[in-house]
Amino acid sequence: MDSGLLTEIIRSPVVVVGFGTVVALYTGKFAQLGKLPSIIGFMLLGALLGPSLLHVITDELQSQLSFISDIALGFVALSIGMELSFTALRKQGGAIVAIIFSESIFTFLVVTAALGFLTGNWPFALVFGAIAPASAPAGTVAIIQEYRAKGPLTQALYSVVGFDDGLGIVIFGFASAIAVQMMSQSAMSVHILLEPFLEIVGSLGVGVLIGLIGGLLASRLESKRDVLTLSFGFVLLATGLSTILNLSLILTNLVIGITIVNSQRHRTTEQISQSIGTVMPLLFTLFFLLAGAHLELSALPALGLIGVVYMAARSFGLIGGAWIGSRIGGAEPVIAKNLGLGILSQAGVAIGLALYVQQTFQEFGDAGAWIGTTIITTVTATSVIFEVIGPILTRIALTRAGEISTEKADH
Repeated sequence: MDSGLLTEIIRSPVVVVGFGTVVALYTGKFAQLGKLPSIIGFMLLGALLGPSLLHVITDELQSQLSFISDIALGFVALSIGMELSFTALRKQGGAIVAIIFSESIFTFLVVTAALGFLTGNWPFALVFGAIAPASAPAGTVAIIQEYRAKGPLTQALYSVVGFDDGLGIVIFGFASAIAVQMMSQSAMSVHILLEPFLEIVGSLGVGVLIGLIGGLLASRLESKRDVLTLSFGFVLLATGLSTILNLSLILTNLVIGITIVNSQRHRTTEQISQSIGTVMPLLFTLFFLLAGAHLELSALPALGLIGVVYMAARSFGLIGGAWIGSRIGGAEPVIAKNLGLGILSQAGVAIGLALYVQQTFQEFGDAGAWIGTTIITTVTATSVIFEVIGPILTRIALTRAGEISTEKADH
């Protein structure tokens, strides 16, 4: 075969995605044989094909295929929102609200304090602490759906990973604004503090509007195929608008799901949930394949003391904060003992925030460049570890809680 034609085939986005999807299916099954979640197999294949090793999924190709990850995250957020009916949340009581605020704020404070005392650089510690609460809901949801988990811990996980990213974005918005002011040594600007509010309010507004329209149209459809087509279209619309308007695509699609499940009849919400459930396995395969390709394995040796302290402080903050919130809110013991293990995954959102820091702090010379470079390197390296151990710990938590049967756990 002509070498030019072979190169063209290898670099074709469609060919790479097709080949990756087929092989990922079997690497996922191979991971299950080792009693690991299938998404670990998807990620390992992505890392193998990515720039760190074989260079099949290059940086350029990742950029071309980034919309796939955005769409997958949109569907993940929508599926989480569809689980958050106000009736179900009321049954869980104030415990969920207490857990969400406790684990997010406690993690922010613990990581900020740990890195602040370690480095003496408080703008750096403040921004790093603000990135820490951000989770990777796709990993948690993938485990729940793969093992068909059900129960109070499962419902609590849906609620927490759904809302803590939104709260995390709020925390980051204010903390990064304060850090910028500390670096510039200028008076606090009201305009800078308004930006996080505008992002949250915009995401809520777009999500509610699309959710109301989408739910109304879906209620008039009979075919699940038509409902799937409609749902796919609205996720694409919401994700695209979020990107253009600088809104949170996770929060926007989450609000769409919440709006639909709380404004439509059970029949309509069931149709939507079942229809999007048919495409979720494919989206998870593609998402974690590309997520694995994004993992820069070369960054692992550069982890260093800052990375070790960050991982320890973040883990302690999330697990401890979830336990404290559970105790304050009076959650069931099964939630208090296991929830923290199910929310450790971290990837896309955190890396996106780290990239934002790197770009924003460039204007502050060498000091700003050090902050940006250290944060993006450390977050990338730790995400490799959190993305591998996070789903495994989620599975362990659900098994300990008795919400996946032995047969499914051993599948």
